[in-house]
Amino acid sequence: MIRPDDGGPDAGRPRRGRLTVYLGAAPGVGKTYAMLDEAHRRLSRGTDVVVGLVEAHGRLATAALLEGLEVLPRRIVPHRGSELTELDVDAVLARAPQVAMIDELAHTNVPGSRHPKRWQDVQDLLDAGIDVVTTVNVQHLESLNDDVEAITGVRQRETVPDHVVRDADQIQLVDLPPEALRRRLAHGNVYRAEQIDASLSQYFRLGNLTALRELALLWLADRVDDSLTSYRREHRIEAPWPARERVVVAVTGGPEGDTLLRRGARIAQRAAGSELLAVHVLATDGLPSAPPATLDEQRRLVESLGGTFHTVVGEDVPSAVVDFARGVNATMIVVGVSRRGRLREALRESNGTEVARLAGMIDVHLVTHEKARTGRRRIRRSPLSGSRVVAGWVTAVLGPVALTGLLAALRDVVGLPTELMLFLALTVLVALVGGLWPAIVSAVVGFVLLNWFFTVPTGMLTIAEPENAFALGVFVLVAAGVASVVDVAARRTAEAFRARAEASALAAVSRSVLSGEDTAEALVARLRETFTLEAVALLCRKGPGWEVLAADGAEPALDPESAQAVLTVDDERVLALSGRVLPASDRRVLEAFASQVGIVLEHDRLRAQAEQARVLEQSDATRTALLAAVSHDLRTPLATIRASVDGLELQLDPADRAVLVGTLAEATARLERLIDNLLDLSRLQTGSVRPVLRATSLDEIVPPALEGFGPGAVVLDVPEDLPLVRTDPGLLERVVANLVSNAVRHAGDAGSVRVSAAVVGRGIVLRVVDTGPGVPDQLKGQLFEPFQRLGDTSGTGLGLGLAVARGLATAVGAELSAEDTPGGGLTMLVEVPLAIAPAGAVP
Repeated sequence: MIRPDDGGPDAGRPRRGRLTVYLGAAPGVGKTYAMLDEAHRRLSRGTDVVVGLVEAHGRLATAALLEGLEVLPRRIVPHRGSELTELDVDAVLARAPQVAMIDELAHTNVPGSRHPKRWQDVQDLLDAGIDVVTTVNVQHLESLNDDVEAITGVRQRETVPDHVVRDADQIQLVDLPPEALRRRLAHGNVYRAEQIDASLSQYFRLGNLTALRELALLWLADRVDDSLTSYRREHRIEAPWPARERVVVAVTGGPEGDTLLRRGARIAQRAAGSELLAVHVLATDGLPSAPPATLDEQRRLVESLGGTFHTVVGEDVPSAVVDFARGVNATMIVVGVSRRGRLREALRESNGTEVARLAGMIDVHLVTHEKARTGRRRIRRSPLSGSRVVAGWVTAVLGPVALTGLLAALRDVVGLPTELMLFLALTVLVALVGGLWPAIVSAVVGFVLLNWFFTVPTGMLTIAEPENAFALGVFVLVAAGVASVVDVAARRTAEAFRARAEASALAAVSRSVLSGEDTAEALVARLRETFTLEAVALLCRKGPGWEVLAADGAEPALDPESAQAVLTVDDERVLALSGRVLPASDRRVLEAFASQVGIVLEHDRLRAQAEQARVLEQSDATRTALLAAVSHDLRTPLATIRASVDGLELQLDPADRAVLVGTLAEATARLERLIDNLLDLSRLQTGSVRPVLRATSLDEIVPPALEGFGPGAVVLDVPEDLPLVRTDPGLLERVVANLVSNAVRHAGDAGSVRVSAAVVGRGIVLRVVDTGPGVPDQLKGQLFEPFQRLGDTSGTGLGLGLAVARGLATAVGAELSAEDTPGGGLTMLVEVPLAIAPAGAVP
């Protein structure tokens, strides 16, 4: 590429900055530290470096590296009554350094910022010619979001498009073994002390970190492989570089394809990180040389084996396969033994042999199979209609005779060269009308007539002049060649028209099915219209008879026996076609229609089942939660009310009576709150009401939830300066009350239950800690499931209120989980999102 300062076409425009990305597998591996270390190295070399934004997250070693660097002030953005800070893009542009250090590329900016995402801010700096060094974790890459959620159970809300990182000029992997990262976390070098236990037992589990590290290494390996491919292309390096094992399987669409693909997959599996690629070669005209249904089956097979299917165009199959293998930097080509007989192989070498000859440094694996050397040459039928073939044969026989009579009358006017040209024109006409074989017959008949009537000596099949013999020979060869070309052109034209019609019909059907627009009735109508049938019916087996699911046209068939053609959709359903018998060439398109009908029916069935399951799940969850709460949570206040009422009937002094009245009032208030929350839960499960989320303080939630547990039963450690959370106060209070109730009941000693809260990332984690017997690991999967029996149970010592707590926590957007308490016991964690997320928070 020509640089603007080289006087090229981009002269006068600013040079685009270079992007360097420090990629890590998880928070705490040292990306920001490495970025700042590079800033000091560049500064020592005289480079103009500034720090646009760095998040130290309280890490002293990282913060110490900021000393000696120019740090630009952040931009203050007002948001919902608070003032948050973001990267000041305008300040960086005005300062115009050579290099800017900007942390956390995937960060989401506060509303009102220059761009919604920080990576867009970085693009502005690059466009202005400023080099940028930034950081990102692998879990923030858009393409890996689902994989990360499956591994860690955490959905990353902040992502960056892959192409932004992939297009970086340089990517530095900051790698750290999982064990070392956990030690760094335990020593307090990543998060604050109150966050360590939760992080080690959740996101920073050894298995999670190992999987994330593998994701980062594989993603970067793909990026390096792309760079290697570009380098080989730019430097015109055709010889493969075996940096990674790549196995290319050449498939023809024949029956041996499955065997070749499975053998290739076994070879590829021998080396970690290897790739399996299947390639099929089309003729240069783009028309299929194999049944599309077979190719589609082989495509699905290679995808199920973890490979990819590719189609290339080439006149020579072996050369096209080898060119594809070189283009993808393959290390091995798998081909099958030819299906041709020995005689045909003696006349021309097989594709496998030719691939091996052309492959050069690429290994070729020749696989035998059941169909090897058993193939027979197919007799091609004429692509022309029957009437044209008949007309061609008639013209081939009668045309030369009529032309001979005409030329005999003009013997004195027309010479032999003209007679040859007229017979050649007649042969071309026969080829256009009737195809190859009538044209060959016409050429032979014309040759005989020319020899007998017009070549000296006439009246016999001998030729006196060698020149005339040569002319007649050329006539026969030219006639045969022209007839062959015309026949191939007619055949390809017919195939092209058919392929285009089939592709158009199937594309329309697939598009409508994928978009969910078509029903079974619409597909049946489309099938009747496409093939001009009188009627089409979709039949389903019902007992001894058949039921019509969808039909179109007049008098559709009511059973398969009364139809002209029957297509099987699945074991229970068929398509019955009425009106005319369709040719075998239409069979593959009809089968495609049948498969699409099956897809629509299956989609409708699954959608109906999903809707039914959703309704059943909602009703079951509601019933379970209500039974759990009625049998467990209402018992305590009811028992308290009953005891207080019984006590009021006794002769008590005023002080004792006042205590009972206070107890009665407290239990009644608690009972009222429980009933209100249960009603809210019932409406939530049925979808008739939604929680009212608002910014609120934990002081409004936690103390009321602890009422009724007695003095000293619970130790409260919730700082007063915690930020606001976004939740429904009433429902979250119910969650806390249930968790504390279970903890108190199983903790044992008074004061052994502790409720604390702290800010972690983008939320506040509320912990309910007890020192009771805890829960065995094998039973933790059932922790939040309601008991099957009504009332209290002993066994694992868990309360039924946990099922209600889980449902309510999910409703208000909180996450409820459990972990072991160090030293014994159980700790319940409720993560509630902050009302305003802090800038640059790390999950």
